[in-house]
Amino acid sequence: MWHVYVIQHNVTNQMYIGKTKDFKRRIAEHNNGLQSATKRKFGEWVPIYLETYRDKKDADNRELRLKNHGRAKQELFKRIKNSFIA
Repeated sequence: MWHVYVIQHNVTNQMYIGKTKDFKRRIAEHNNGLQSATKRKFGEWVPIYLETYRDKKDADNRELRLKNHGRAKQELFKRIKNSFIA
């Protein structure tokens, strides 16, 4: 199974969209500074949203659609707005 996820930093409120086969391991990598795009000196990344796919190609397509900052991302963020850290 493949997972497309949205995480948010609890201090800066920055959002990150990613894809992984092992979400538990991946969130630990984000929080332990092992991912350069999400490396921060303080705070932690909090899971906000997760989608699961059986096929990697489907997960790749969804991640790309969300990362392109288009309508798909706007619609998703509107739908999950109450889940964001205030």
